[in-house]
Amino acid sequence: MDTIETDRLSLRNFKPQDATDLFAYLHRPTASCFLSMALEDMQAAEDEARKRSQDDEHIAVCLRQTGQVIGDVFAVQEEDTFSIGWNFNPAFGGQGYALEAARAMIADLFTNRNARRLYAYVEDHNRPSRRLCERLGMRMEGMFLEFVSFLNDADGEPIYENTGQYALLRKEWEALEKGRSTS
Repeated sequence: MDTIETDRLSLRNFKPQDATDLFAYLHRPTASCFLSMALEDMQAAEDEARKRSQDDEHIAVCLRQTGQVIGDVFAVQEEDTFSIGWNFNPAFGGQGYALEAARAMIADLFTNRNARRLYAYVEDHNRPSRRLCERLGMRMEGMFLEFVSFLNDADGEPIYENTGQYALLRKEWEALEKGRSTS
């Protein structure tokens, strides 16, 4: 993919040398949906960075001034629809980076990749991601009760989580962008 520049960020393909930054936020994922991606050690991080460098699914989000990878955004294509998401190093939380990166990715998907519809799954207890979806103009389409399990309890039984689905259509995004440009 071509690099996307925002005021403070660069969105680009991963590189094998991003392993240390990737390890910083994937050795102990904060969102339960990323627990299966947890990296045990630097060798696992090097393998994952190398794997991610070979396609456009996971896009590294880097600080423009330093090049440090602070998270990633991703989009999985299903015809003209994309499942989107994000995962950021909590050390960089609360500074608007996720919003800036997600807006840039969404603009790219609608303008350059001909997306018609985007959707994101967010566990109901993940307030920052739910709030981010809303700030992006996505609407909640529904809540799936006991939808998925990422962990087991002490007896080995799955702990099911409620998961919301948020979505955004291209025509909704275009109206949002038109409103932003006139204000």
